[in-house]
Amino acid sequence: MNPAEFDTALLDPTRLSIVSLLAGVNWAEFGWVRETVGLSASALSKQVSTLEARGYVEVKKGYVGKRPRTWINLSRTGRDALEGHVAALRRVVEESQRAAARHEEQTP
Repeated sequence: MNPAEFDTALLDPTRLSIVSLLAGVNWAEFGWVRETVGLSASALSKQVSTLEARGYVEVKKGYVGKRPRTWINLSRTGRDALEGHVAALRRVVEESQRAAARHEEQTP
C-alpha cells in the first residue's frame, strides 16, 4: 500500500466525518453539520476553513429572515478526494485480508 494514495487532509477523522456527511447532502446548514458531527461552532469553523482552503467545500452565507446562516457544500474536488481516500482505505483492508488468508493457508 502506497501511503501517498491517502489524502492527508482526510486522515484527520473529524475532516473525514465532515466530508463524508456532506457527500450525502446538498448545501447543509452549518448548525446541522455541527450537531451531527458533534463539534463546537469554533471547531467546525476551523475544520471547514481547512477544507475550503483545499477546495473541498464551498461555503455560502446568507440569511433566513433576520438570522445569519452558513451553508456548506462538498465540491467536486472534495468528492473526488473522498472517493480516492476511501478507495485507498479499501485497498489496505483487502490487501491485509489477502495476506492473512495466505498466512492461514501456510500455517500447519
